[in-house]
Amino acid sequence: MSLGRGSAQRADPRPSGVTLWGPLLTLWVVWGTTYIGTAAMVQSIPPLLGAGSRYLVGALPLAVIVVVARGPRAFHLTRRQAASTLVMGIGIIGIWGAIVPLSLQHIPGGIAALVAASVPVWVVLLRALARERIGGRTIMGIVLGIGGVAAMMLPGGIAPVGGTTPEGVLFWSLAMVAASVSWAFFSWRSSSLDLPQDTGVLTVYQLVWCGLAIMLVGLLAGERVDVAAYSASSMGGWLWLVLASAIGYASYTFLIARAPLSLVSTFAFVNPAVAVFLGWLLLGEPLSRSVVIGLVVVLAGTALVVLGESSRPPPAEP
Repeated sequence: MSLGRGSAQRADPRPSGVTLWGPLLTLWVVWGTTYIGTAAMVQSIPPLLGAGSRYLVGALPLAVIVVVARGPRAFHLTRRQAASTLVMGIGIIGIWGAIVPLSLQHIPGGIAALVAASVPVWVVLLRALARERIGGRTIMGIVLGIGGVAAMMLPGGIAPVGGTTPEGVLFWSLAMVAASVSWAFFSWRSSSLDLPQDTGVLTVYQLVWCGLAIMLVGLLAGERVDVAAYSASSMGGWLWLVLASAIGYASYTFLIARAPLSLVSTFAFVNPAVAVFLGWLLLGEPLSRSVVIGLVVVLAGTALVVLGESSRPPPAEP
């Protein structure tokens, strides 16, 4: 199956379970920690400049690996491929990468991660609109996962950030929903775009495009660089986000080209569990009964989606 019209065909249309589970587990854990890292970063680093620069710096080690392995010519793209990587970089990573650090100035990372759990719902809705057959276990897993998220957001669940008004929480939660819709839509559309086959090349271009776009918006919004004013905790969060950018997006780009999107999107269910647990462990956020129940239900929903998508037959070669 091709990645899109005019693109090279996949060399391995049905990779082994081991090949998929390594990147998937990495995605679950690494991206779950980014909410804590982002919350630390925005304490003293401007959110947009910090986010944009971490994507740009995160692209560097991946670019070096590609050059060493395949040479500089690996980055040669057609105009159509360059445009596709721009669309993917801004549509998937850029919008999300800008809204998350802005939101975490007003809402805790746990809430942001919970809202992000709506990504699989939008993916399934898009697949349904495209008249794609959705398996029963996948639908049950999605419903169960969202039910778990709702349980975690019940009154007395995750404590809001001090000074945040209910209106502010609602606004930035809706902004996170918009970012989730953008992520789901462009991930879903990726199969119809002419993209470079090499996962590393594609990831580098996406990180560069989104990093430049976010930093440009930050500069236009009046943000300025002042390294002397950055705290040690903010710098530590930024450095971890750089590493997470390289590891996480390489895993995600690898997976969406080789695995069912509903299976890949389970990161949105598991990440809240990781984010809430780390928030409790490192930041002292309260871990209420509703949060514990919600986490159990979320993991059960994830298991159903994994089982449902693993049993789907591979797409036929055109």
